[in-house]
Amino acid sequence: MSNFTELKREAYEANVALPRHGLINLTFGNASAIDRAKGAFAIKPSGVDYAALTPDDMVVVDLDGRTVEGTLRPSSDTSTHRRLFLAFERIGGVVHTHSSHATAFAQAGRPIPIFGTTHADYFDGEVPVTRKMTPAEIAGAYEWETGNVIVERFDGLDPADFPGVLVNRHAPFAWGPTVAKAVETAVAMECVAEMALMSLALSPNLGPIEPELLAKHFKRKHGAAAYYGQAPAG
Repeated sequence: MSNFTELKREAYEANVALPRHGLINLTFGNASAIDRAKGAFAIKPSGVDYAALTPDDMVVVDLDGRTVEGTLRPSSDTSTHRRLFLAFERIGGVVHTHSSHATAFAQAGRPIPIFGTTHADYFDGEVPVTRKMTPAEIAGAYEWETGNVIVERFDGLDPADFPGVLVNRHAPFAWGPTVAKAVETAVAMECVAEMALMSLALSPNLGPIEPELLAKHFKRKHGAAAYYGQAPAG
């Protein structure tokens, strides 16, 4: 029996959730889940239709980039996921989509502005956007360099407070303590991107949310003083 059965199931459930939430067109996008103790993560195989996926199709890759289980080729974005797992040591899963509204902001090279409390429930400010990648980065180890520009953008930012990013000209990445939480954040990013565009259509000069309202909504869900939801059992 595989040593990664549960990890592959977790990654599979996250991947098939993406089209269910309307975040995926064709085969664009992928989700991965990591087992920190084993130093390996499970990720979607490259180019396989979501409707045809099974848990056994998930490919397990170690943090050196070697495939340790699976017969299919892992996602072309595997190196980006690996770079994020190495840099952000508290995350347990990564999700990449090309969801339309969030990707529109990424293509425009603009952060998603924070106008309301829905956004503040997930991010402690606007959703950041990376710089453009250089011709040398694009021509070289492209997917690894994609991870590098994300890590560079997070200099001075806590990835727990900003659990996602827009890669300039590309699309969003999201993460979380589990891959299921990363899926939730990816859904939220698409939702707030769509609402931001609608808000700008109604009020082109709209300013960001008031700092005290942002702090109230973010901190009631995150950190030591959080009180949203139910206390853990036991």
